Amino acid sequence: MTPSRDISRLIEIMAALRTPVTGCPWDLEQNFATIAPYTIEEAHEVVDAITRGDLDDLREELGDLLLQVVFHARMAEEQNAFAFGDVVEAITRKMIRRHPHVFADKDGNLAPSHVKEVWDRIKAEEKAERAARRPPQEAGHKSLLAGVKAGQPALTRAMELQRKASTVGFDWNDPRAVLKKIREEADEIEAALDGADADELAEETGDLLFAVVNLARHVGADPETALRGTNAKFERRFAYIERALEAKGRSPQDASLEEMDALWNEAKGARNPDGA
Repeated sequence: MTPSRDISRLIEIMAALRTPVTGCPWDLEQNFATIAPYTIEEAHEVVDAITRGDLDDLREELGDLLLQVVFHARMAEEQNAFAFGDVVEAITRKMIRRHPHVFADKDGNLAPSHVKEVWDRIKAEEKAERAARRPPQEAGHKSLLAGVKAGQPALTRAMELQRKASTVGFDWNDPRAVLKKIREEADEIEAALDGADADELAEETGDLLFAVVNLARHVGADPETALRGTNAKFERRFAYIERALEAKGRSPQDASLEEMDALWNEAKGARNPDGA
């Protein structure tokens, strides 16, 4: 099989990978739930390539993301639910419907200020139609949090859950109260360390992360953006350690933790530890 610019070739490749006996053992073991984390990861890598301004890398990462769509569509086709063509048809129908000012059957353009208004109205109509197609649910309680999408990155979803809850007053009024909660969660992790229960430690760590997101919300910081900034800072400072050791003809593998920690503190004090 040879590469091609035609999407049908990618669909053929995925079908071959998912063919029992002759396909790829790893691909055959996957399902929607196991592939979902990779889908999120590939979307983040697309954003990373854009952030770095690397268009060659962006081409590759968009291909990886497209593969995720084809993978999910193939698994759905195997269940006789829908195929890749149905995915394409659904999004083309949606885009045509959401842009009547572009794809109208008769003349009639919208002013830019009205475009978003129409977009929001049509999205609301589509949401109502999707809800009507779903099987009827038992009458009962509908949570305030039901509208927070489950597929978002965990940090973003935590922020949205907290914002929703805050609209009915379930919130702290002072960031210092959130900071107190963070200390409580850290103490619970310390207590869980004595038991060495992996599940309990994971749960308590999640509680701590949730509390930290809450603090970010209260001080007006986006947790995803804040963590990206810290990641970049960590990379700069670790690069400083590597360069300092290299200047001595050594590598991090040769250095002790104490030595690297001292260099880390130097990096913190340096104005531009990355050399920029």
